[in-house]
Amino acid sequence: MLRARTLGLASVLAVTAGLAHADSTVRFWYHFDNADNPMDDLVAAFEEANPDITIEAENIPWNSYYDQLYTAVIGNNAPDAAMVKMFAQPRLVEMGALEPIDDRIETWEGRDQLQDNLLDLTKGPDGSQYYLPVQYVVLYLYYRADMFEELGLEIPATCDEFREAAKVLTRDTDGDGQTDVYGFGLRGAKGGHDHWASFTLGREGVDMGDGLTSEAGLAGTQFVADLFQKDEVFPPSAPNDGFQEIIGAFKAGKTAMTIHHIGSSNDMVEALGDKVSAAPVPECGGGRWTAFGDESTAVLANAEDKDAAWKWISFLSSAGNNASFNEATGQLPVVKSDSDSWDMHPERFVKATVESLPFAHMLPNVTETADFVNTVWPTNMQRVLTGEITAEQMNAEIAELFGSAD
Repeated sequence: MLRARTLGLASVLAVTAGLAHADSTVRFWYHFDNADNPMDDLVAAFEEANPDITIEAENIPWNSYYDQLYTAVIGNNAPDAAMVKMFAQPRLVEMGALEPIDDRIETWEGRDQLQDNLLDLTKGPDGSQYYLPVQYVVLYLYYRADMFEELGLEIPATCDEFREAAKVLTRDTDGDGQTDVYGFGLRGAKGGHDHWASFTLGREGVDMGDGLTSEAGLAGTQFVADLFQKDEVFPPSAPNDGFQEIIGAFKAGKTAMTIHHIGSSNDMVEALGDKVSAAPVPECGGGRWTAFGDESTAVLANAEDKDAAWKWISFLSSAGNNASFNEATGQLPVVKSDSDSWDMHPERFVKATVESLPFAHMLPNVTETADFVNTVWPTNMQRVLTGEITAEQMNAEIAELFGSAD
């Protein structure tokens, strides 16, 4: 159940610079699939402190959210403000749908309360700030603490240590001659690009363009292939495993490590208790790279009262209010003080998330990224794992895709 949280008057008032016009209405689109929806309470608190502004908050179904948003923009009927993800930003900027908010953020009292790196991560393709972070996740390494303790293993800090630990963890525990625990659960199907990226993109000089065809770039993809083909530390099903498979295998004790974010932590703890813990992904080839999962808000360019729209979205990213917002999302608050007092997830998973934020990244903010995520990466990764193509061929195809964005 959603816990009651008191929204103090000071928190409500300390939300923004700039005066809204009298008797303004802000149409706000968002998407929550949790029955414990805090939006009514947040709207009521905001309107009590801002009696000249009415918030019309509409919960749009996720499966049609962006179709409806794009259609509304084209039809000149977009909301005044909306929840938005980074993958949609290039298209929305190209459509002229977003209002730049750099100046507003610069003078906003809540700016310094945000977690470090969030504003840099959410910049637009032209370097302007169109998004205000409202919640986030960062991927990290889940590991079976009980298995590590049993085998006397340290948490791997580097790719070499990861490989050695995965080898030791891969074993036949019941003596029937068949491996029944694998060192790592790789998501080889769609959505697994973040696993590959953690072993590849942190290497010196590697990016999503020509850097992938460098010696370091090829070493990253080959590292993943070797873990499956030579070391056999992934389950045989890895080339086709998706989210449900990797999480299910980990909870069932069939894998000892995997990569995901805090959204899985409560289910993990329900299944495994203190046997599960988390740490940042290992350093590979001189650096670390992990995926940042975003959700922000934006003022739409067509907003009738942009001051009022900004005042509302900055309210949602202010201390106390942001915690209430995120109690329904399963993600983390963007405000440092809210994160420090957060109790919706066990502390060890919050700690792993915050420690990972300094080296969290996003894929290139270009339209080609959708093709990479949906088809190019999963198709090529599966072919590499099964030996149909080489790491060099895979990386060359990805580099060519993103080279076309130049």
